[in-house]
Amino acid sequence: MELTQQLRVEIQREVASALAEDIGTGDLTAQLIPVSANASGRVITRQEAIVCGTAWFDTVFQMLEPESSVVWHVKDGERVKPGQLLCDIFASARSLLTAERTALNFLQLLSGTATTTARFVEAIAGTRARIVDTRKTLPGLRLAQKYAVSVGGGLNHRIGLYDGVLIKENHIIAAGGVRQALTRAREIAPSTAFIEIEVESLEQLHEALAAGATMVLLDNMTNETMREAVLITAGRAQLEASGGVNLERVREIAETGVDRISVGGLTKDVRAIDLSLRHIEE
Repeated sequence: MELTQQLRVEIQREVASALAEDIGTGDLTAQLIPVSANASGRVITRQEAIVCGTAWFDTVFQMLEPESSVVWHVKDGERVKPGQLLCDIFASARSLLTAERTALNFLQLLSGTATTTARFVEAIAGTRARIVDTRKTLPGLRLAQKYAVSVGGGLNHRIGLYDGVLIKENHIIAAGGVRQALTRAREIAPSTAFIEIEVESLEQLHEALAAGATMVLLDNMTNETMREAVLITAGRAQLEASGGVNLERVREIAETGVDRISVGGLTKDVRAIDLSLRHIEE
């Protein structure tokens, strides 16, 4: 995902919300510093990571002080090593102090998502499978985290409930069966390329393929069952593995021959990257 116009609008909204949450009626502690005082700072990483979130970081400072500037020495998607300088910041001392936590929160969180994604992508290198995200994102940060997944080398699943159809067990029951659910989905969203149906057994897989399914989610299947599903499908549909995926077993899953592996932990179980913003008083 690139920085589309929609994403740029989201960045403005997310940053404004985060600053309002943190500053409220005003930064009381920053008032200890004279208004005329200027300062500079630099962000250094304490661990290896994939950088992501520079646009959010920049926007925090621009919203607080349009005259401030951030000079980046790296870009989104770049792998960095411990101790590496990421950027220099030039602003008033008050703005630097007020902005630093919000700016770092975005950079640490999104770099964490990109870094975790890259680990999964590297773990299945050489197979046909691709790592895919889910809707298990932090509230209010859906597009931000999906952007981070793409920066880490993963693919984006549907963005939300509005741009794709994923027919799950309860949908199938309510619709009256696999064929009925797929037929109704095509009627509701005729122009939507993303129509996927979840199956929990090889019997359901046969039903889905017979009904013309082009994307099938294999829910919590064993590796042996997934290998059999790949043979049964024989390229007639894309197969996505889901459920209980972690770094320890993702390679084995990929080697079954599935096309996609969805991992909720990319965006749900986020571990922020350890970064340091050091002040250099002028």
